[in-house]
Amino acid sequence: MTTTAGLLEGAEPFSGGSGTIGVLLIHGFTSSPRSLRPWADDLVARGFRVELPLLPGHGTRWQDMDRVAWTDWYAAVERAYDRLAAETGQIFVAALSMGGALALELGARRPVAGLMLVNPSVGTRDKRFLALPVLSLLKRSVAAIGSDIAMPGVEEDAYDRTPLKGIVQLTKLWRAVRADLPKVTAPVLLFQSQTDHVVDSLSASTILRDIGSHDVRQVMLERSFHVATLDYDAPEIFARSADFIASLVRR
Repeated sequence: MTTTAGLLEGAEPFSGGSGTIGVLLIHGFTSSPRSLRPWADDLVARGFRVELPLLPGHGTRWQDMDRVAWTDWYAAVERAYDRLAAETGQIFVAALSMGGALALELGARRPVAGLMLVNPSVGTRDKRFLALPVLSLLKRSVAAIGSDIAMPGVEEDAYDRTPLKGIVQLTKLWRAVRADLPKVTAPVLLFQSQTDHVVDSLSASTILRDIGSHDVRQVMLERSFHVATLDYDAPEIFARSADFIASLVRR
């Protein structure tokens, strides 16, 4: 279902809250702000200033992703960061899936107080990805990857197809982020679902191995699948993230 503005219902960007601490939230590939809106609302209720942008090529129809590059996604993240920087003294970044890659790239380039990453993706063991540059010239999309959620009846409302040109851009983002991981020195709270049908464990192990930060706290999620921010462990993610921010602000 789409809105009159061409956006999928619930895909609207969100800006709200107040206070001296800002939190930038970044959604994942083929998804939209809907996957993080409960987290954004929780942060606002706790007194934070929040920005949750809609990444270019997302929240409308999957064909729109054919016209954007990963640098367009990153530029949208930086614009949201700048809005927070104009109003707050410290900025934390919270992200899901591909949003985690964008958050890490931002952490390599801009001063952030801390990163809260839920099942971030920075690579894959799937050898089929090697054929993507050629395959994307022959085929436009493959099956959808959204709504990997353990809780019955909950939908992410991501795209119903996965655009291959978009995946090519995702792999380019991965390469950039992996090269910049040593530059990321901010504290990290890393949430990882034990069962994830979208992102394999290579991403978490790569981050833990190569990141420049000396403060990385890993939390395993036992009840949720990939979109854990809409799943059983969402309350734990929200509460632990608030505690993480509080510990760093005090320090």
